[in-house]
Amino acid sequence: MIPFNKASITDKEIEYVVDAMKNSKLSGDGKYTAKVYEKFKELFGIENMLLTTSGTTALEMASLLIDLEPGDEVIVPSFTFSSTVNAFMLRRAKPIFCDIRRDNMNIDETKIEGLITDKTKAIYTVDYAGIPCDYDVINDIAKRHNLIVIEDSAQAVGSYYKGRVCGTLTPFGCYSFHETKNYVMGEGGGIVLNDPSYMDRAEIIREKGTNRRQVLKGNVDKYTWHDIGSSFLPSDLLAAILYAQMERFDEILQKRLTVWNTYAEELQPLVKEGLLVLPTVPEYATHNGHMFNIILPTDEIRTKLVAELQKQGINAYICYVPLHSAPMGIKLGYKPEECPVTEDYGARVLRLPLYADMTKEDALKVSAAVSEILHRI
Repeated sequence: MIPFNKASITDKEIEYVVDAMKNSKLSGDGKYTAKVYEKFKELFGIENMLLTTSGTTALEMASLLIDLEPGDEVIVPSFTFSSTVNAFMLRRAKPIFCDIRRDNMNIDETKIEGLITDKTKAIYTVDYAGIPCDYDVINDIAKRHNLIVIEDSAQAVGSYYKGRVCGTLTPFGCYSFHETKNYVMGEGGGIVLNDPSYMDRAEIIREKGTNRRQVLKGNVDKYTWHDIGSSFLPSDLLAAILYAQMERFDEILQKRLTVWNTYAEELQPLVKEGLLVLPTVPEYATHNGHMFNIILPTDEIRTKLVAELQKQGINAYICYVPLHSAPMGIKLGYKPEECPVTEDYGARVLRLPLYADMTKEDALKVSAAVSEILHRI
């Protein structure tokens, strides 16, 4: 049996969780939360970061920090998880769905400017499969139109755009440390404040609208209500898991890249035969091996392939149903033809198993099974 995903947990994670229970805090902002911040600064030079309860709540915090209001419009790719749009729809802002590129399935930056109106407030990008969008182009558009860019970098911890780490490419970067991601804490996320002027308010919003974190820092003797907010901070027990994961950053990265590169090499002959299309990594990007997807010729072939792989104990899944043509999207009045590339690829993309403790032999087995099945069906 080769599962679709499996978190890599070692004695180190267990040791730190037990230590957190005995010597730190069950609630948030204990010593392991501080250690995570130190590790992100060491690895990526990140100065201002706050752990959150999920990648979703990191995006919700960003939406609060930019003061989105009812009627504001946000340009966003339709090919993403619902969290990306729910975060700003909770502020009653309206998604304006942008189509994706055919090469890497990220937002098509050439189509953004045509969607801007006098109601546009922000652009929410998604670093799909751990591959960054073309941020020089997107940030230039945002600057010229006085817009704010929010980077949904949930899948891209440790990926780079032109030598700059994902999550630091716009004023706000939002990470996920969900069990399905490269580096995990079970449920959790983080927001990176690349414009430090937002940091004080971010701390208040994260602590139910109070300045409680200032008490923890010893800056004030009591905390009071200052702003709107919610309980966005995760348990220090979960931070202990993440700290162990980040100590293993290079190990986990290399293991995932071994699987990714094995797939890329073994499945290349199927591309020449026209049986599938493989992902493209732009020259500007250094990815983290988060996801390996293939594009099949038709939805019917994808369905048959999934069923046949399952018979062999291999779990593969479709990625996203495009948001603009999902039930909620239809309810809101969007139409499938509004994002044709998204609609096309959404019907044909398939994610293959990929996790840190997967072996090269596992990847060879999956590749051989995909080849055999596609030649047969």
